[in-house]
Amino acid sequence: MNRTFSGLFTALVTPFTEAGEIDWRALDRLLPKQLAGGVDGIVILGTTGECPTIHGEEADSLFRHVRERVGGTVPVIGGVSGNDTALAVAQAKSAEAAGVDALLVTCPYYNKPTQAGLLLHHRTVAEAVSLPVLLYNIKGRTAVNLEAETIVRLAEVPNIVGIKEASTDMAHILSLMALVPDDFAVLSGNDDMTLPIMALGGAGVICTLSNLLPAAMKRLVEAGLDGDWETARGEHNRLLPLMRGCGLETNPIPIKTALAWRGDIAPVFRAPMCTMSEAPAVEWRRRLVEHGVLEGVAQDKAA
Repeated sequence: MNRTFSGLFTALVTPFTEAGEIDWRALDRLLPKQLAGGVDGIVILGTTGECPTIHGEEADSLFRHVRERVGGTVPVIGGVSGNDTALAVAQAKSAEAAGVDALLVTCPYYNKPTQAGLLLHHRTVAEAVSLPVLLYNIKGRTAVNLEAETIVRLAEVPNIVGIKEASTDMAHILSLMALVPDDFAVLSGNDDMTLPIMALGGAGVICTLSNLLPAAMKRLVEAGLDGDWETARGEHNRLLPLMRGCGLETNPIPIKTALAWRGDIAPVFRAPMCTMSEAPAVEWRRRLVEHGVLEGVAQDKAA
């Protein structure tokens, strides 16, 4: 297992002001909570960070800001996405210049490339930089799946060191875990798949719920890495309604809504993301209250 990329990595939300600009003050409130919760890394401009609406110098400013605030205590991973390989290479080089520690490279969306095209895209991006690269397989967003055999071939590229695997297809995950090298880090890309992927030898999770409850998710991941499956199962079962609550509407709508209810950020999204609909919002608040997250009960700090 690649120990540099094992553990709990928060896919951080991007807070916005009421005017729709990046809320740097809110970001500076979020980051210390993540570090205090024991996270092993921060992912900027993943799906949860609303990456499709943040580009160019604004993205680079975000990378630099987080890198400076974190101060080298944990790795900062910069998201690279897009369906044009040349532009993805430019993004990767720009993120490297901005000081991130690694890249998370999403499969191209909309184009629906073949496995040969996916191989070409990821290899081209990785070979354009000197940073470690994590692949990001999320068919639900991109309409293409990185097959296990393709991932194994990409693992031969020296700086491709792992993957955020957001598949719920256990047959695919079983094949992947059986085929990849031991030092290739497989991180769950779905919060509720963290336990089963770790039980198969996975390295942890790039997580949405940890925006809200970093210490709780850290306990789950740490127990799994230690082989303490009884504790890991207990944490998984306790957190499962909240993990699934993050999917009551399209991510990051529920997690940003919860953070707004807690007073951490403003409930602002960039279109086409929008505020949460009434019925799922009622259910989401019910779960958060039931689990002691809202109304002043600090479940995240409980023993």
